[in-house]
Amino acid sequence: MDGVRLLRLGKRLTELGRAMVTDHASETLSPGEIAVVSDVYQHPGSSVQDIRVRTGFAQSHVSTSVARLRERGLLEAAPDPADGRRTLLSVSALARGYVRARAARPAEPLLARALPDPAQARRAAELLDELCALLLPAPTPATPPGTPPTAPSTAPTPSAPPPDVWPPVREARSAAVGEHGTDGDAQGPSPAHGGRE
Repeated sequence: MDGVRLLRLGKRLTELGRAMVTDHASETLSPGEIAVVSDVYQHPGSSVQDIRVRTGFAQSHVSTSVARLRERGLLEAAPDPADGRRTLLSVSALARGYVRARAARPAEPLLARALPDPAQARRAAELLDELCALLLPAPTPATPPGTPPTAPSTAPTPSAPPPDVWPPVREARSAAVGEHGTDGDAQGPSPAHGGRE
């Protein structure tokens, strides 16, 4: 396995994962809109400026995407208690329920469609489970009610990556570049949107 094949494998797994957590409803969203809603899913209470900085999109594109997502009931807005001129965005309960339901679906049926040989599909599922166990951080077990708190560990712990959502922002952003211009178009706010949002 070399770096190029690893990148190709990662791209293919991303495509399969995206197919699992999207359907006809989400296919009507542009890649840029998916990137914006994914960013807000990971960072609730964000402003348009916050989203612009994290995604690298032009502020005009973020503002347009936010307006469309709010119209569809996928994002909710509230005034910033510390600054009435700003609006803070969060993913709606409808969108959160949708993401969780789609992400919880088993992968085996999708692998069976990608690999017509049932034995190969089962083997691929087993290998992916092994890779997850080796490469992904272990989930934290739930603490039963009434359990006394334990003293925090003094050993340093590595920071875990943000959870994959619908779909990862970097993937959606890459697809959106061709739709909304080059990276050079996303370096700063549009002159028409110089104010704070």
